[in-house]
Amino acid sequence: MDLVVQGPALTNAEVAAIAALADANGIHAIAGGSAPAYRLTRVGRQSGIAEHCAAAGIDCAFVPPDLVRDRVRIVAMDMDSTLITIECIDEIADRAGIKHAVAAVTAAAMRGEIDFTESLMRRVALLAGLPVIELERVYAERVTLSPGAERMLEGFRAAGAKTLLVSGGFTFFTDQLAARLGFDETVANTLEIDAGRLTGRVIPPIVDAGVKASRLSAMRNRLAGADGGGLALAIGDGANDVPMLKAADISIAYHAKPIVRAQATYAIDHCGLDGVLNLFR
Repeated sequence: MDLVVQGPALTNAEVAAIAALADANGIHAIAGGSAPAYRLTRVGRQSGIAEHCAAAGIDCAFVPPDLVRDRVRIVAMDMDSTLITIECIDEIADRAGIKHAVAAVTAAAMRGEIDFTESLMRRVALLAGLPVIELERVYAERVTLSPGAERMLEGFRAAGAKTLLVSGGFTFFTDQLAARLGFDETVANTLEIDAGRLTGRVIPPIVDAGVKASRLSAMRNRLAGADGGGLALAIGDGANDVPMLKAADISIAYHAKPIVRAQATYAIDHCGLDGVLNLFR
């Protein structure tokens, strides 16, 4: 087993300390990322490593040596707080002057305390009457890609992977991001609009956790099931992503809630999205 350690807080001294703690046979720098990263090969010990790295603000992952990018056929990812740094609905609500009320419902849904469909309907209802131009302003002024997003997508695409953007958010944003970043497929909710204003309703069907998982599974069956060696990779941050993460072969909890980290294959808490690339040779 190899050990990948990475993060802005990673120093040469920390790498040496972790290598000694893990009884690693080799230390290899991983170049090109937005944060320092190293692969420690053929580690002899795993106990205590996660605790040490967590205390130091370093991401770590025990990965098999044969986990290579060329095996990844699909990269599926969430949009809000994963591909991008914001929750779009909260920023739309801010334009309407009701961000606090909407954000509280968003946070509860992300923690898994409220059913997603119920939370979505409640939040969208509060936006009734908002001009569509406010969504355009949110995209232009507030949507920012998570660090390393483009590098990660380019890296997996170069290895032959197809990409899927799945979101409980809105097609207004996913469509623009898909065109900008070259996603192969997308799925998201559609806001109902009348006379240039939001009606406070979502056009059925609702894209919830089950739909996210089923879209990944369908794409996996088409693209990764033929030879048995292809992998589906999923990346998310909230409770609504958990079924999709479970449907993947490799799952990444990205700057995620505890409920998500506990059920994902790996977690990235300190690096950008390009840290996902470093888990694969």
